[in-house]
Parts: sequence; C-alpha cells; structure tokens
Amino acid sequence: MSGLRLAFLIASSICALPALAAAQSSYVYCDNGLRCFKAPCPSNSALDLATGTIIKGVSIDASGLPQADKAIIDQSDVLYSGKIVVRGSIEHRTQTITGNEYSLPWLVATRIIRTAKDSERKHCSSH
Repeated sequence: MSGLRLAFLIASSICALPALAAAQSSYVYCDNGLRCFKAPCPSNSALDLATGTIIKGVSIDASGLPQADKAIIDQSDVLYSGKIVVRGSIEHRTQTITGNEYSLPWLVATRIIRTAKDSERKHCSSH
C-alpha cells in the first residue's frame, strides 16, 4: 500500500470519529416513580437533553463506564435519583420476559458528564 493511500485511510478514519461521537447524547436517567405490576417495567426513564424527549421504561447498561465513574454510581443513589448527567446512546435490545419477546430501550452509558440541574430532573420521582 502506498504511503499516500495509507495516509488517506488514516485521515478518513479520524474524520469518521466525530460522526460516531455525534450518535451519543446526554441523558438524565432515574426512577420515575411508576411501579412495575407486569413486565416489562416502566419504572425508569431517561431525559435526552439534546431533544427534550423522555424515554420511558429504559434500563441502563453502565458496564462501559470508566472505573472512576463506576465508583461514583456504586457508592450512592446518584444514578437512580437523577442527580447526574451521563453520556451515552439508546439501543433497543430484544429480551424474553415471561415467554414473550420485547424490544426494550437501553441507555448505554459511556461516562458521567456533570451534576444534573433541578430543571433536568423533573421526570424523576425524587424531584
């Protein structure tokens, strides 16, 4: 492979990275106060700060958070009370619950950004 072609491929890859990052948004995830009587449970929701959309019945996958961020959510209720803003994306994952298949939303969190404002926590039961 020529040096020029290799340089072009590397430059193309670097230019594509911002597009991947743009697929992520900022969310306030929390317990919304609704209780589960039948699966799937609508007990948690996430506010997409970019669009203002509230995604109800969302679960969170925090396994991709950096260790320092995992320590923060493991030691308190900041995540379920909506006290933090996380960076991530919404994925739909198929799950079988009591013999039925559902396509459910999951917030895949990649990092904690900041403390949430009171105005961003209005959909939370702890607000």
